Amino acid sequence: MVVDAHFHLWDVWRHDYPYLNDPGADPLRHVFGPAEFAAVSTPHEVGAAVLVQALTSEQETRELLARAASTPLIAGVIGWTDLTAPDVAERLIMLDSTALSGIRHPAYSEPDPRWLLRDDVLRGLRAVGAAGLTYDLLIGEREMPAAIEAAARLPEVRFVVDHLALPRIAEGTIDPWAAHLSSLGALPNVTAKLSSLISLANWSSWTTADLIPYAQHAIEAFGPDRLMFGSDWPISALVAPYEQVLQTTEALLSGLDPTERTAVMDTTARRVYRLPARQVT
Repeated sequence: MVVDAHFHLWDVWRHDYPYLNDPGADPLRHVFGPAEFAAVSTPHEVGAAVLVQALTSEQETRELLARAASTPLIAGVIGWTDLTAPDVAERLIMLDSTALSGIRHPAYSEPDPRWLLRDDVLRGLRAVGAAGLTYDLLIGEREMPAAIEAAARLPEVRFVVDHLALPRIAEGTIDPWAAHLSSLGALPNVTAKLSSLISLANWSSWTTADLIPYAQHAIEAFGPDRLMFGSDWPISALVAPYEQVLQTTEALLSGLDPTERTAVMDTTARRVYRLPARQVT
């Protein structure tokens, strides 16, 4: 059994997704719904998945929660709300659903690299933790120092680093990303996703070997019990089909024993996101 801890759905007829206007995004300008995701994932033993917001919109979050309610494969949702709102705690209550696992905001798009340390944001993060939810960190190298400080100041909040904080794989650059990731890994309330690495490499010439230094460093920094697999589908489909994303991840984990691989591919996500127990048939 595999848990895909990071995938997206969207409907271009209902919402405008600005990043789909980027060069090269033409194949993504379609409707991607649960049926399309099931078609690519379930043949590869994906039995549960975490659906992640694509817009900074509570309306979209409600739609994703409705999708989860009608789709057994979707075990959790990472939604969005305005962390800076004075009534953020009430907003989280209004979004409450058995499928809501966490909240995310694209901190890497904020002009201030220390946005996570603003007083109003920290108050919002505390509300996320008090609601029993995780906070997914969508950050890059620039925002990593602030993320380290925020996670250290809020040990009661469970943080998840999306896409290993976007290392510059295509450039072959590992510093200072590696040192920052080690600092995040030293905090027991932080977990990371082994996701989107192919998309961060050179799309036309990448090999598994290009990804190994980054994956290996993440394994050393967090350990298998605080790493989880995510496909980042359908964005990853721009570079490789779902099956290849999965096979590449398994190759990156080949040095682990079976129990450790199971943690990354299944049990870490279930524990951190508090997903329903696996159904045994």
